[in-house]
Amino acid sequence: MWLAYDRAMTVGQKIAAALSGGGALTAYELSIEAGVPRQAVGAHLENLLAADLVAVEVQGRHRYFRLADDQVAAGRRPRRVRTGPKDPALRKARSCYGHLAGDLGVALYDGLARHGRIRAMGGELDLTEPGREFFRGIGIDLDGIEGARRPTCRRCLDWSVRRSHLAGGLGLALLAQFCELGWARRPAGSRLVQFSTAGERAFRSRFGLDA
Repeated sequence: MWLAYDRAMTVGQKIAAALSGGGALTAYELSIEAGVPRQAVGAHLENLLAADLVAVEVQGRHRYFRLADDQVAAGRRPRRVRTGPKDPALRKARSCYGHLAGDLGVALYDGLARHGRIRAMGGELDLTEPGREFFRGIGIDLDGIEGARRPTCRRCLDWSVRRSHLAGGLGLALLAQFCELGWARRPAGSRLVQFSTAGERAFRSRFGLDA
């Protein structure tokens, strides 16, 4: 039944279905999902952008497309698109330029936003006053971070989850703290971040990720 429905879908509908899981994909990845040349997907994406049905996020040399809001995906069966590394351990937690990425990195970002400690304003990410109080309370040197040249906090599109994780000076300081506390370790020569069972439990508890 799903196969027959899939064949009946238009290219635009296939794009929406591929994005309905909440992640962001490149035009190349969407062309694979839709089964059409990249140029054809590009034309459909421009139409969807003009109709405010999708939004675009630029990171480095890449443009990532996501649904503009949840209403666009209403009534569509979510299609899981596999992106990023195949190794489950790397998908769960890894370093991205020194900050935490993967499933746990995205969970951390979502938890901080849910508890009002960070706030996205357009393309920028701000640390709120409750956030400042929280981070100082757990021993993060905000004065040193905010005095540096790099942004205090910014969003970074996650390679595997294709949603935001926390970058900037704050992201660097948090991953360093996790390792200092013995919650996690970073094996030499690898991007892997290994949380112990007790360490992951403490991590989730501190940031209210299971609430």
